[in-house]
Order: sequence, then structure tokens, then C-alpha cells
Amino acid sequence: MDGMAAERGPILAPEVETRSPEDQFARDRDTYRRQVAYLFERSPFYADKLCAAGFADAAVVGGLDDLPALPFTEKDEIRATQAEAPPFGRHLAADPATVVRVFSTSGTTGDPCYMPVTRRDLDSWITMSSRSYYAGGLRPGMRVVSTYNAGPFVAGAALDTLAALGVCHIPVGTGNTARLVRAMQLIRPEALLCTPSYAAYLAEHLTAQGIAPDGLGLRRICVAGEPGGGEAATRARLEAAFGVKLCEAMGIGDVSISLWGECDAQAGMHFNGGDHVHVELIDPATGQPVEKRDGATGELVYTALTREAAPLLRFRSRDHVVWHSSRCECGRTTPRVRCIGRTDDLLIVRGVNVFPSAIRDVVATFAPRVAGPILVRPTKRGVAQEPPLPVDVELPPDTAGDPALAEAIEKAVRAKLIVSLRVSLVPHGSIARSEYKTKLIDLSGATT
Repeated sequence: MDGMAAERGPILAPEVETRSPEDQFARDRDTYRRQVAYLFERSPFYADKLCAAGFADAAVVGGLDDLPALPFTEKDEIRATQAEAPPFGRHLAADPATVVRVFSTSGTTGDPCYMPVTRRDLDSWITMSSRSYYAGGLRPGMRVVSTYNAGPFVAGAALDTLAALGVCHIPVGTGNTARLVRAMQLIRPEALLCTPSYAAYLAEHLTAQGIAPDGLGLRRICVAGEPGGGEAATRARLEAAFGVKLCEAMGIGDVSISLWGECDAQAGMHFNGGDHVHVELIDPATGQPVEKRDGATGELVYTALTREAAPLLRFRSRDHVVWHSSRCECGRTTPRVRCIGRTDDLLIVRGVNVFPSAIRDVVATFAPRVAGPILVRPTKRGVAQEPPLPVDVELPPDTAGDPALAEAIEKAVRAKLIVSLRVSLVPHGSIARSEYKTKLIDLSGATT
């Protein structure tokens, strides 16, 4: 893994992380051509998919500049090929004997989707996520407590990263709040890894137990797993509660853990996939490329450049982001993003696009008059909704609802997001808490 032979200041792999975008693209051209040739040779799934799209061989596919002409890969295609030829489908491109680990999804909507990785695949994941966590402030010897589920899920690979970084790792796992609190009191970890939802839950839990969150010795919180850590109001509230600096990271199980990681400048998450993954920005509605300029918005699309077991070509992430290409004050030249929601969570309220996470961000500005949790309750299933969009907003403990507060929230959301809400102020504890990811949409009362 690059960069860990010795500590090298605030950037783990400066030869990669400070490389110009033009130089990186030039390096990726050769890697991409080798990967496409590998797909035709070893992946029946992609050989057939590309031939069906009119690309008979690697020469016809062309180079990285021609990538936007190729078809996307959708998650449902991977599920389908695994259902037809279990367990890995015709997607498997490596000798099964070289697979060293198999991760899976939760399988809440059917059989789990399996993700095989070779030793080389796993090493590249560790390399990329090490850059991410190093940017977020983790250093060798630092005491780090994690709440990731180290079971069958890809997040468990983050544990390999922590070992490679040389931190003193204190794994607690999901659903062990009492154990986590005791470990924090006794071992005094300097950093906490969790989802932003869980950090908010933990602050509330500690306060209710009479324990000051900022008295536990934490200096860092690194959040991942869902949007929210980059929301200004949420970040400010968590940093104040724990007395820490909070940075966020983002990955995608099918591609890599922690592909993006935020530095102390807190100006977006840096791309850490250099030499291993190529990223595109597209318009989620049309699929067309979006110019990668400061402030551009779009969906991230990934192409693996060095993947052996389960390569991906133009894989749609459904992560909707704001893109930043300007140089960061930390010295990294890699692009940065801020995730603003999942395109499959997007609602369109009388022609206006809105993400539930964006509503949460506006509501958070009303703290401490609100507790933080919200729940969007669409009146019908599907993307298109009629105004006003019903949203529950939770109040702090022992607080009565104030119609003026609900009206003020509605007005603020309408001014910033151009969306009309019907805010219901609900008692503290009404919205279910999560020790992993928070649910922001409830369709239980929606009609078909």
C-alpha cells in the first residue's frame, strides 16, 4: 500500500494526490485500454454487453476519451446475472481460486448480491481508503473506535484499512451503544468512525445519560455511509457537541470502500481512486456528460481500471453530488465532491427536484428549537409529488409544538429549495433513531 513506509505529512500519497488532472488522465488511458482488453478476454458479461452495443472488440471500444459512448452498467444487471448463474454470475472475470473474500449486500429485496475480490482487488481498496482516512486525520498509533459492521458487508473491509494505517483500532460494531460508551470512557479513543446519523444519536444518548459528549477525549469524527456529514448545520452541531473536527468519507460497495475523503479544509471530499478508478459526472436524467467545473451537479459514474474479480464499466452510482475542481488549500489537486443525495431518493414536487437530505439541512438551521430528525411522508408512491409535501420535524424534549415555528420552517424551505412543505412538529422520540443509517422517507401512508 502506497505511502505507509513512513509518515509523510498531511498527504499520504503526494505523488498521486497532487498529480495534475491532465497527468492522471494520461496515466489512466493506458490502464483503461488494458482493462477493456481484460473484459473481452475474461468477462462473458461484458463481452456480450459490449458486442450487443456494437463494440465487437477492444479496438472498436477505443480509449478513455471515447468512454461516454459506451453503455452504462446498472445494479439490476449485476443482480440479474447472479440470479441466472449464481453465485457470481457471468460477471466474474477472475479464476475463482484467486478470490480471497466475498462480500454481500443485505438482500432485503431478495437474494444478496455477492461481490468477490482478489488479493489485488483488496489491496487496491485498502490503498484508496487509506488515502481517504489519512486525509480525515487518522494517523499511526492513534486510538480509533469504529461502529462499522464487520460481518458480510463491504464496510467490513475498512477494518483492513485501519490495520494498514497502523492505528490502535477498537472495533465495537453496530448496535452496541452501551459497549461503545464504556469503551470511550475507559480507553479514551481519539477518533470515532460512524455514520452521521449515529453520531447524532450518540450525542443525544450521552446527554440523556448525563455524560458530556465533549468530555470523552475525542478529537476526530469520521463519518460515512450516508449523506449528512457535509451539511453545514449538522456538522456544526456535532462538532460543538463532541468538541471535535468532523470529516466525511464516501464509497460505494460495488466499486470500492472510501473512494472519497475529506481533509481538514472541509471543502468537500477528495477523490482517492487515482490509478485504480476513473470517475465521470453525468446528468442523471439524460445520461449525458456534465462538465467538471466548480459548482457543477450530477451523478457519479465509475469505471474500474485495475479490478480483477468483478470489474465495472460505467457503473451508475445514483449518488448526486456537487463537483469542485479548484485546488484545495491542503495541497491536493484531486477533484472534490459534496454528496447531496441519492438520485433514487429524489422527489419532484410540481416540477422542482428536492432531496430529503436537503430538507434536513434547512431544518437543522432551526436548532436548538428542533431536535434534528425529520421524516418525509409522500402522499403517493413514485417520484412525482403534489405540494405541499408532508414532513415530520421532531421537537426537543419537553417542548410543545409552536405553529409559528412550523410556518417558519416551511417559509425557509420554500425560499431555499422552492418547494412547499406541510410541516408537522412531532414530540421528541417520535421518529425512530438508527445506529447505522437514518431513514428519511416513509411511504407507509402513500397511495399507489
